[in-house]
Amino acid sequence: MTDSTDETLRAVRTVFARLARENLSLTDIDHKIMHAFEQLMLGRPEITDGRISAVNICAEAGVSRASYYRSPVAAVIKGILSAPESRRPESDELRQETARLKQSERKLRREKADEIRELRATLAAYANQIQVLALRNAELEADTRRLQAQLDGGREDVVKQLRRSQEPAST
Repeated sequence: MTDSTDETLRAVRTVFARLARENLSLTDIDHKIMHAFEQLMLGRPEITDGRISAVNICAEAGVSRASYYRSPVAAVIKGILSAPESRRPESDELRQETARLKQSERKLRREKADEIRELRATLAAYANQIQVLALRNAELEADTRRLQAQLDGGREDVVKQLRRSQEPAST
């Protein structure tokens, strides 16, 4: 057993011993609940998945939830679990870490999807601009070919006015 497991076991047994001293009328059901809780805190469940919950404690102890909630042990267990210094079994800590990582993964996926949407919109805008520029470039190349043909025509004194561009001239 590790040091934290030993500490946990000592703390739980100390609290249960105090309960037994103060409450001499503990029943077999109360003792079963205490044993089941100890097993779960040590990370050694026999029946359940090992999570520390009222349902799992009842299943491990073989008692009904009504019996559990009527037992004075239920209040003691609640106090143990609410104490900040109480260590949960490693499986509970791993479940909490898994839940935290899943939440973080969901957040990252959402951010990635947002970024991809934004990049696709930027890509579409760039594609539109490229298309406009390609059309304008083709138009300028046609004008260049026309001018070159006029110059190659042999008549040096003739200059024809090109059609005007739809863009306003800069001043």
